[in-house]
Amino acid sequence: MNEKKNIGGLFDRIASHYDSLNHLFSLNIDKRWRRQAVASINHKGDKCLDVAIGTADLAIEIIRQDKAQTVQGIDLSEGMMNIGKEKVEKKGIAERIDFMLASALDMPFADECFDIVTCSYGVRNFADLDKGLQEMHRVLKQGGELRILEFSYPENKFIAWVYDIYFTHIMPFVGRLLSRDKTAYTYFNHSVKNFVWGKEMCGHLRQAGFHNVTYQPQTFGISTLYKSKK
Repeated sequence: MNEKKNIGGLFDRIASHYDSLNHLFSLNIDKRWRRQAVASINHKGDKCLDVAIGTADLAIEIIRQDKAQTVQGIDLSEGMMNIGKEKVEKKGIAERIDFMLASALDMPFADECFDIVTCSYGVRNFADLDKGLQEMHRVLKQGGELRILEFSYPENKFIAWVYDIYFTHIMPFVGRLLSRDKTAYTYFNHSVKNFVWGKEMCGHLRQAGFHNVTYQPQTFGISTLYKSKK
């Protein structure tokens, strides 16, 4: 998809509407998905890397559950991170969450410098999925944990049919109407439909070098939590 070449610009355009639309479209269930993902981290770490930190919802949850002392976030959208900075400042945790403009495909970090690596609904936007996963593996310490949340499609045919109507027609229309952006939510729809999930995604994780790879569908498979270790 050509949109991935300027994914930061795409998210900059919808940054001010992103949180409200995200919660609206998921009926606030996305908050529970993030809580579950963070709760699944088995050991508290000193340093966590949150890839595609966006507006910092996952990073805030990591601090709330005290799974890491600090969170380093990276993203290609300054607009999204500016919203995130405002949120963490209001919560009084700005000293524990840092934001950096950087690519997931070429991270400016040394090998094995993070105890935990996370990514919430961002890997499908990577221009090169395998390279991004390899970078996550590179910066994660031996024994460290990886958690990825990503959208997927329900396996139940009836639920998938209902979801597809909502996802293909209703959500892009409402997204365009409220955000006044003609392409962002059409891209969102296409990016999920054309992405891998479940066992196929686990195969990419193993190919990148991760072990103990498992996946857990959430809410009929609309979202999937991937868990693995280095």
